[in-house]
Amino acid sequence: MQWELITNIILITSIVILAVFFLLGIYQWITRKSFMKIDPQIRWLPLPFILLAIVWFIFDKIFILNTRPNGSGEPSFPSTHVMVVVTIFFIVMIILPKYVKNKVFRIILNIIMMILISLVSVGRVYANMHYPVDVIGGIAFAFIFSEVYYLVVKRKKKHAKRIHQNHQ
Repeated sequence: MQWELITNIILITSIVILAVFFLLGIYQWITRKSFMKIDPQIRWLPLPFILLAIVWFIFDKIFILNTRPNGSGEPSFPSTHVMVVVTIFFIVMIILPKYVKNKVFRIILNIIMMILISLVSVGRVYANMHYPVDVIGGIAFAFIFSEVYYLVVKRKKKHAKRIHQNHQ
């Protein structure tokens, strides 16, 4: 099996996982009859992907730093595959404790996601689609997007907790 195909499968898998959380958000919106009653972990999901789209646009259309090692001439930095997969899996790791109460199962899922992150990161270089610095850049941006998401969700949870305490 080719590494490019493997990395594409991992990318699609991560997007499907993200879609499940978006569908959960739609379900919560319909059943709770209010957008603001959607769990904050789900309600704020678009934020990191808006940031990701902005970074992708900047580096793919405006500020091209380098091109792929395979000679295709396509922009190479940062690796979009890595950026998307790592962002999704980092965010899923943040969300999991809310929806998966079994700690052992969560640890297993986190290990699987870390293995998939490793495979896509190594695979993009091995498939001659990216330089190592492209992969590192994708991971760095994914970390930033995930951290912004985490800080926003954490702030919202603290705010909601304060409101709940004030009403008691």
